[in-house]
Amino acid sequence: MKRFFITLSYNGKNYVGWQIQPNGVSVQQVLQDALSTVLREPVEVVGAGRTDAGVHARKMVAHVDFSDERFDSMRLVKNLNSFLPHDISIREIREVSPDAHARFSAISRTYKYYLTTEKNPFLYDLTYRVFFQPDIDTMNALCEVLKGYEDFTSFSRLHSDVKTNNCRISEAYWEQEDTTRFTFTITADRFLRNMVRAIVGTLLEAGRGKLDERGFRRIIEARNRQVAGDSAPGHALFLHEVTYPEEVWVVVR
Repeated sequence: MKRFFITLSYNGKNYVGWQIQPNGVSVQQVLQDALSTVLREPVEVVGAGRTDAGVHARKMVAHVDFSDERFDSMRLVKNLNSFLPHDISIREIREVSPDAHARFSAISRTYKYYLTTEKNPFLYDLTYRVFFQPDIDTMNALCEVLKGYEDFTSFSRLHSDVKTNNCRISEAYWEQEDTTRFTFTITADRFLRNMVRAIVGTLLEAGRGKLDERGFRRIIEARNRQVAGDSAPGHALFLHEVTYPEEVWVVVR
């Protein structure tokens, strides 16, 4: 058996999230079933993380183990894409070292959140429409504050089964794409459940003049989810990138 990383993209609108759950269809389940059917043997898929219901991924990575003699990268990508529904796409399959892990070997993840002030029928299910002009300068000032903390309990879903709420944020910033569209980018070594959406919702409070730096620091230092802002809707959130050290990849000679 050898281990491979599968890179895929998906629109999360029709799924309960990445992770297999008893109450609906997940991306992980659909991918796992497709692989088992195409390879004609049971396989287990392990993802780089778990996106919530309705959240999308431009790049998700999952690992899977299967026998080398069955492996033909280009053919398997083609067969899987023919079998999978239209909202899941396999981009690449690459061999990795036997101890490489899609989740634990990742050194960073990047999310993007898309905002608009415009009523646009072509963007409504992929961006979050707000009815005010966000103050980008104020929100970016608070993004710099974020990078000075590690404990993000105030932005974590309550009763999550994690050992620590510490994360190292390496970048966080808003960009104005045009007069009506805005993009939030955040990169960290790991993220807590609901963390990005809670941060976005809280930053938007600042963007509409209802929160200053002092209040933002109080929220983080309280380590209490109930004092932070409401979570922004999931349909405008994308897992954008997952990065790994070079040594996980097997060089094909």
